[in-house]
Amino acid sequence: MLQGWIQIGLTLAMIVAITPIFGGYIARVYLGERTLLDRGLNPIERLLFNLSGVNPQTQMTGWQYARAILFSNLAMSILLFTILMLQGILPLNPTGLGTPTWDTALHTTISFITNTNQQHYSGETTYSYFSQTLGLGLMFFTSAGTGIAVAIAFIRGLTGRPLGNFYVDLTQAITRILLPISIVGAIAFVAAGVPETLSGPIIVPTLEDPNIRQAIALGPVAHFEIIKQLGENGGGFFAINSAHPFENPNGLTNLIQILTMISIPTSMIYTYGVIANNRKQSWLVFGMVFILYVTFIVVTAIGEYNGNAQVNAILGSVQPNLEGKEVRFGWAQSALFAVTTTGTMTGAVNGMLDSFMPAGGFVFLSDLFLQIIWGGQGTGTAYLFCYLILAVFVTGLMVGRTPEFLGRKIEKNEVVLTSFLLLLVHPLFVLIPGAIAMAFPEQLAGISNPGFHGLAQVMYEYASATANNGSGFEGLADSQPAPTALWWNLSTSFSLLGGRYIPIIALLLLAEGMSQKQPVPFTTGTLRTDTVLFTGVTAGVVIIMGALTFFPVLALGPIAEGFQLGK
Repeated sequence: MLQGWIQIGLTLAMIVAITPIFGGYIARVYLGERTLLDRGLNPIERLLFNLSGVNPQTQMTGWQYARAILFSNLAMSILLFTILMLQGILPLNPTGLGTPTWDTALHTTISFITNTNQQHYSGETTYSYFSQTLGLGLMFFTSAGTGIAVAIAFIRGLTGRPLGNFYVDLTQAITRILLPISIVGAIAFVAAGVPETLSGPIIVPTLEDPNIRQAIALGPVAHFEIIKQLGENGGGFFAINSAHPFENPNGLTNLIQILTMISIPTSMIYTYGVIANNRKQSWLVFGMVFILYVTFIVVTAIGEYNGNAQVNAILGSVQPNLEGKEVRFGWAQSALFAVTTTGTMTGAVNGMLDSFMPAGGFVFLSDLFLQIIWGGQGTGTAYLFCYLILAVFVTGLMVGRTPEFLGRKIEKNEVVLTSFLLLLVHPLFVLIPGAIAMAFPEQLAGISNPGFHGLAQVMYEYASATANNGSGFEGLADSQPAPTALWWNLSTSFSLLGGRYIPIIALLLLAEGMSQKQPVPFTTGTLRTDTVLFTGVTAGVVIIMGALTFFPVLALGPIAEGFQLGK
């Protein structure tokens, strides 16, 4: 037991150490300050801008920034859908895979363009090397880069700066952040045992009977795996994702995956502090989220270490819950990975989330409902500061002070956009399709578990889609050619699109409104937001708002299941 907690503690210490280093670097990139990569990348970026006709000096309004995102994402969606539907005649298809069903291809396209990577298919038996590396792999970079660009534009707006240029921000996110780390990380993965090959599957005899042959899938996995985690994408090259020994063969690769998936969302909070020239507030906000994150890890880990009470009663001793876990990771690393992947909106798994105890299910759903521990790639940081704005408004009403944030008044438009973003959009795209699926459990949903766990499976699928996470509780007939796959592909696509683009537009409009406000002087009557007290109030707002909206789902799902297993 002690060894598991030490592993968790050391990983958390590394996360804290990385945050100011990486966060400071991201800030320097977007403040236009000098970095080590300038000499090599400046000419490349100038060439890209000249070829594309982008003027780096052009500033965009909120609507212009949003339109640039929508149009570019639409163009990339058409490209990806075409690749998937034509993969049967495209190269790099050693197993001769045919065309997937149109609804699977559509769902995959929407899922990957929105940085969700929710997979209603098995990678090694559905998509070719060409589709996975050149199609899906491209979206790993562009969707993650889009999230980073939105966060930077949002931070600029909060601090009174112009929002910037989407195409410049996206390019720099890829060339300065995602691509360099991915190159180094891919080499490290290859050295650690992750395959990187265009060879087809290896045919070997089985251990049970030498006369029976078995195909072991390979592929260009290493470079796919690093950007999968760094970009908070999460889509696995193989069906079982980071539980597969070729995606995640040992403790070293597992540690790298945890650190890479959480490095950008944690560092973006520090980036805000540098750009806003208020590192104190960034550390306070970081500390608030870090405490919630550690609490969730402890709750999940204790649940897995204590195991199933009913199984323990039969065995006569307490045994960790290792169902659906990889022995090479154990209960501690499985719990840490699962809380991190649902908190960061990565969605990759090194053990099946469906097999965790109800305490873990409660935590995973809570991560998806709150979306700020640590949240989506870039957008999670923006969500976090929306909660700060809402807390400023609520606190200002309570103490009779004019709500201000970073020297700018919080007025009707800011409150409306923030409330719309936090209190309406996410519940709308989770609860409505979830209720429809539950109303037709056999005809539409193909639910395998009629109990409390079945409800959690359904609501988790839509929460994962809307939060752009992509992980699943499984137990749903959502893979081709199941008769209910059409429902799951189309209904979750609705949640994927709504959960991605409506918040992005609202965030950009909110940022533009804040940037246009005249700063007001700081006085003794100004409500300070960089204090421990205010940060605590913000934590209360986060928890209360999440509980008021989604507690019935938690009560009828993992909480009820926990009481049932505790009998």
